Amino acid sequence: MSPTNAAIRLPDPLAESENAIIIRVIDHEGVEHRLPALAGWRVMEVIRDWGLDIKAECGGACACATCHVHVVDGQGPALPELSDEEADQLDTAFFVQDNSRLACQLLVTPDMDGLAVQLAPGTQRTD
Repeated sequence: MSPTNAAIRLPDPLAESENAIIIRVIDHEGVEHRLPALAGWRVMEVIRDWGLDIKAECGGACACATCHVHVVDGQGPALPELSDEEADQLDTAFFVQDNSRLACQLLVTPDMDGLAVQLAPGTQRTD
């Protein structure tokens, strides 16, 4: 699927690569997007750079919880354990569930191919 109306910073060949890591993101309207990603990028960066509506106010510093996502149960790989810092930030978020994570704390790895996350309510930009 092509990105929405946004400036894309990912290299064009990535969109065509059969070896791209695909992160599946369900947006605030319930639409699923299949986003090609590079290993080492944060899931938050992938979501933001493909133009989906996510605040991500602190830019990945684990300081705001505005990139809160819900990991879709049974979809994709096991993720790294929740750190104390991430848990502390999730304590400040709304709509927290057992499957809540901060997208800025999830570094893309090849094992994450197929990971599915849903943007949590309240994380959309207001501008």
